Amino acid sequence: MEFVIEHLKKSYEKKEVLKDIAFSFREGKIYGLLGRNGAGKTTLFNCLNRDIPVDSGSFFLEEHGVRRDIKPEDMGYVLSTPTVPEFLTGREFLRFFLDIHEGTVENPRDPEEYFDFMHIDSEDRDKLLKDYSHGMKNKMQMLINIISQPKILLLDEPLTSLDVVVAEEMKQLLRSLKPGRITIFSTHILDLALDLCDEIVLLSHGELEAVEKSNLDQGEFKEKILSALREDSHV
Repeated sequence: MEFVIEHLKKSYEKKEVLKDIAFSFREGKIYGLLGRNGAGKTTLFNCLNRDIPVDSGSFFLEEHGVRRDIKPEDMGYVLSTPTVPEFLTGREFLRFFLDIHEGTVENPRDPEEYFDFMHIDSEDRDKLLKDYSHGMKNKMQMLINIISQPKILLLDEPLTSLDVVVAEEMKQLLRSLKPGRITIFSTHILDLALDLCDEIVLLSHGELEAVEKSNLDQGEFKEKILSALREDSHV
């Protein structure tokens, strides 16, 4: 399975944010999407999730040589700032999600198993989501995407503000979710991308470019990435 983007463009008034995005992502890998602040990473994700319209270009899934349009259930999106219904408890939210997706969730589990899987303590499961920490809200976002099992998972800086324990738990979780899925992990933290991701892709000057790792030690690889990002005019 491949997720293919062809000549995607997006401008805001006279500012051309995405100039000519063309790339193919393969299943079973975590791609680190690196770019400076303001480079257009979130804009790209919002276009792919169809939250904002593109000016031109297309994107699609290709499976067994057959191209098809992206369906809503194909795409999962974890925002940098978690968005959850804060008037519900964690348990109410999870049960509501399972109820409205009854018949579409593959091999559904008991809610308690999901909470255990995400290391959400028993005493927190009946708290209102408004009282959850940023990290716990992020876990709930991730949990929903685990249950729905999208083919493409977009992660917009999901680990930046988490404490070290939660961040490590999330990294291990993402590694376990790689099979049968395309994961695109947006970050501006180079060491995090190198630690977690199988491939590094730069968003620079409004275009995507893969960074070849072969025959480079980690120091040379870092410098190659930093050199490319220093040249980006977006600051």
